[in-house]
Amino acid sequence: MSIDLVTFGCRLNITESEVIRHQAQAAGVDDAVVVNTCAVTSEAVRQARQSIRRIKRERPEARIVVTGCAAQVDPQQFAAMPEVDRVIGNQEKLDARVWQGEARVAVADIMAATHQRAHPIDSLEGHTRAFLQVQNGCDHRCTFCIIPFGRGNSRSLAMDDVITQARRLTGNGYREIVLTGVDITSYGADLDGAPRLGALVKRLLKELPDLARLRLSSIDSVEADADLLDALANESRLMPHLHLSLQHGDDIILKRMKRRHARTDAIAFCDAVRRLRPDVAFSADIIAGFPTETDAMFERSLDLVDECGLTLLHVFPFSARPGTPAARMPQLDRAIIKERARRLREKGEAALARHLDAQVGARRRVLTERGGTGRTEQFVAVRLNTAVEPGLFLDLTMTGHDGRQLLAA
Repeated sequence: MSIDLVTFGCRLNITESEVIRHQAQAAGVDDAVVVNTCAVTSEAVRQARQSIRRIKRERPEARIVVTGCAAQVDPQQFAAMPEVDRVIGNQEKLDARVWQGEARVAVADIMAATHQRAHPIDSLEGHTRAFLQVQNGCDHRCTFCIIPFGRGNSRSLAMDDVITQARRLTGNGYREIVLTGVDITSYGADLDGAPRLGALVKRLLKELPDLARLRLSSIDSVEADADLLDALANESRLMPHLHLSLQHGDDIILKRMKRRHARTDAIAFCDAVRRLRPDVAFSADIIAGFPTETDAMFERSLDLVDECGLTLLHVFPFSARPGTPAARMPQLDRAIIKERARRLREKGEAALARHLDAQVGARRRVLTERGGTGRTEQFVAVRLNTAVEPGLFLDLTMTGHDGRQLLAA
């Protein structure tokens, strides 16, 4: 049977694409291309639609099934495409019974989802690190964000199920696991006893002594609990890299975004973690050109890069998502948004170059990946001087960099 997956967006989608593969195969689906979409920006939706049209031109006989966040948020736009055979919602895509059905549109109310089921997977095709989904959905309603309408409210995977899946992955040879979710620092609020993310991290490291590296995906710093900070300070197998959902550096814009932290909170968090774990590296999401953003407000985002000591930026030009409060706010001209995004990216490139400069001459433990590359503990990309088997740990001296990645001897 031929089932091909085209996956857009986050690590959550990557893990769910593996579940889809198993569920669709179990249901007897044949000669199909499943497009697992992202809805975080209008550009992500445009790319998904473009990909669907291209797939149909290249494989006119294949059935095309569209799922993921964009399909959940606006199923009818995909159902209206003549290239699309089925549209399946974010909950339904993980259910083999739905894949056995024939309904052209199978998308239920995502807000009705209250429980996170375990969906064991043995591997992630093409990935050296394993992504382990511990949480889904989000209880917060940032004014720019459409994702809660694609993912529903926050729900956590039971801790025992997380441990079982982690053992499965390490047993299959994975040396590093990345905990993923929409809002992983909200982990456990819906479970009995309300365990926090820090408790989960400590239990994973205690019960899986063969796990060489544990890494966190994006976190909301305001939700970081005491156990998580303690683990960062004292557990060497918890990697010293945090990706922060900062979004902006100006307090007025943060309030209009309905974020729950202030600028000083972000700076204080980075300072506190750096004292606990001096080798930590921070990356962050920042939006350029949010509605009502002035030049002075934008400068506050630029300054935040230095004040937090960020080493890598994920810059998002503001994209108005229909149905969100930010889409109804006074919008900036697209040329201004584009220019501010360019300046933020330049700031991020300069910060990364400084970080890479500081690594030259250092000895780093690198987990090798495909194509002669690898990652340090701080998640810095490394280009190896020779191609080696993926999944190995090598202690290497950093000899230089090209502005984007380190070069190793």
